[in-house]
This record gives sequence, structure tokens and C-alpha cells, in this order.
Amino acid sequence: MLRFTCRPICDMTINDLRIALLNFIVARGGKEELIVRIEDTDKEKNIEGKDQEFLDLLALFEIEYSQVLYQSQNYRFHSAMALQLLHEKKAFSCFCSPEYLENKGKDTYDGACENLPAELVIDNTNPFTVRIKKPQTAIIIKDQLKGEISFEPDDVDSFIIMNHDKTPTYDFASAVDDMLSDISLVIRDEEYLNSTPKQEHIRKSLSYDKTIEYAHIPSILGDSVSIKALLEEGFLPSAISNYLISIGSKPPKEIFDVKEAIEWFDLTHLSQSPAPFDKDTLRSINREHLKNLDNKELSRYVGFADEEIGALAKIYLEEAATTKELRSKIEPIFAAKVIPEEFGETAETLRKTVKSAPYFELYNEFKNHIIKESNLKEEDVVQVLRLLLTGAKNGPDVALIYKHLRNYIGEIVK
Repeated sequence: MLRFTCRPICDMTINDLRIALLNFIVARGGKEELIVRIEDTDKEKNIEGKDQEFLDLLALFEIEYSQVLYQSQNYRFHSAMALQLLHEKKAFSCFCSPEYLENKGKDTYDGACENLPAELVIDNTNPFTVRIKKPQTAIIIKDQLKGEISFEPDDVDSFIIMNHDKTPTYDFASAVDDMLSDISLVIRDEEYLNSTPKQEHIRKSLSYDKTIEYAHIPSILGDSVSIKALLEEGFLPSAISNYLISIGSKPPKEIFDVKEAIEWFDLTHLSQSPAPFDKDTLRSINREHLKNLDNKELSRYVGFADEEIGALAKIYLEEAATTKELRSKIEPIFAAKVIPEEFGETAETLRKTVKSAPYFELYNEFKNHIIKESNLKEEDVVQVLRLLLTGAKNGPDVALIYKHLRNYIGEIVK
């Protein structure tokens, strides 16, 4: 069993999505289940609706899972297991105030409350946290990328597992939830590496003897990039997935989809070096995914449902790489044209000539007819005709454009 966790306190980032994709690919490749856990215990920071937004994005990127779990629904288990640790004297009530701890200024807890007499604990009305006693020996974890990693007892310390308000801390809730869900492999960002020995210590203290393996993935530098922002810019989900899976791996080909990645992806071969977010590479991959779309499907991204418009859009992929950029090329073709004053008279003559012209299969035949009927020079016709047809002074060969616009000429120059 694998899991992807998310906190409903901010937008999904490229790093979040990458971790979700890797969990999905490894789960599918190993024929294991994947669950999604919404870590919603920080009630003050939770943003309403953000959990559903995460789930909607997972669906958009075709990341399938067997169930969704909300961490807050396990409060009763967190409390029961904290109480168990207290009864077994593996944890203790800590009455140290935040001010006291801050004044001590130490990196490790000084054990002030660890050995308080029972009567001082029972009769104490001051607010308290629950701390788990620090381990007596080193904690060793197995990481599929980094190998065995050892943490000394002082690296773990006697840390808090239950807050003053009796809610679990992140490490305690996560450790217990992974235990309850029978998680076998945790794939997550390496920023959580220091949490791993704490969570291992919690489970061992609860006499949980199953070994959980880990894979701590190097962060993408600049990982605060929002997935929503990339989608709004016009990047396709398939291209974003392609790019994120490629980072640190050695795919057999540059352009692929997630289903193909399941066949060849090997987590143990992933690079341990962090990589920067490279938008130029993403743009290049996105352009190729756009080229691979069916013409009619591509046309929908620019506001049509027409194979000819999709084919036209592919011509503009030489200078555009996102659906937003494509729309900025296609929309002016069908919009009212703003003609520079110097070409005004010529444009009006051409407009009338084009509207009355018969249908021509080839651009050169069409152009020659317009030149003949308008009594204008070819260089004047070519320049202004481009403006009338595309709304732009520059761009792809007009002959290529005409091939896909010849059925719309009257509408375009109206």
C-alpha cells in the first residue's frame, strides 16, 4: 500500500504533483493500491474547498486511487495510542510553557517533566503537551535512493506528539495513520527526511513491527510553481506529467504518457540531485503533446470544434507552445481587424474583392484573382491580404494558412 498526502492549506505545486505521480506509477507498477490522505488537522490554516481542488487535479491528471482518508477522522486513534504510550511510560505529560522552552534556548529537550512524580502530574491543572521519550538507540531507516540512514537518539529527542489542545502533531498523526493503513512504501519529498526517524520511533514504541521502506525524492528547485497557474497558461496535463516524470529519470524516449511510464519507470534509478524547474523544457514537451493531438481535439482548445482549425493551429505551433498562445494566434483571424491607417484604402478594396471572389482551392489562384480584380500591385496585395486574413503583419506562410481558411474567407474579411 502506498499513499499520497496533501494539506488543504495552499495550491498544489509541481512538487506535490510529482510526488503524486511517482506514487501512482510505483503503485501501478507493483500492482499495489494507492490511497490519498488529506492531512487536515491544522484547522486554522485549512482553506475551504482546497481538499476537493486537490482531488479534482488528481482526476485531471488521471491519478487513480482506492480511497480518500481524512486525517481528522482518526483523532480517536491518535488519542488512544497517545494514552497507550503514557500508560506504558513511553511518553510523559509536559507542562513546560513555550516561554520556558524558548528561554532554555536548547536544540534538545532538557527532560524537565520526564520524571515528575505521579501526584504532580495528576493534580496539575496547567495545560500540557504529551512528549514521547527519546529512543535509547539509533534509528535506522531503509531508503530506496539513499540506502540505510542512521539517526542518533539526540537527533530524534523527546518530541511532542500531542499538542496542548489534545490534537496530534504532524509526525504522530502521520506515523499512526501509516500504521493503520498498512503502508509499505513512503515516497515523499526529502524535506521530510528529518521526520522519518521520529515516525519510525513512534511506531516502534507502539510495538508495530512491520518495516516501512522510504524513498525521499529531491525537491524541484522553484517548486512553488502552482499547477493551476501552469494549466491557466495553457500547458496540457499530459505534458506536465511527462515533464515531471522525466526529472531525474532516464526515460527511453522524450515524449510519453503516464501509462507508458508505468512500464519502464524504476524508482531506484532516480537521481538524488535536485533539479531546477525548466520552463523552456516544459514548453518544448508541451508543443510536442499539442502536435500529437487529433486536429479536432486541438481545435477545442482554441474555441472551435473543427478539424481544419485544428490543422491551422498546428501550423502556428512553430511559434507557439501553449494553448493560450495558440488562442492568441487564432482568435485575431476571426476577430474584427485593426488595419493601420496607411493601408486603409487598400484594405477596403481588397475586402470587397475577396467577398465577391469565387472559391479557389489553391492560394496562388486566389491571390492572382484578387490582384487582377483589384488592379493593385502584388506586393501591396500580399502585405494587406495577410493583415485581412490573420490580423498580424508576420506569421506562417499565407499559402499554408489559406489551405485551412479557404472555407471561411467570407466570414474572416467581413
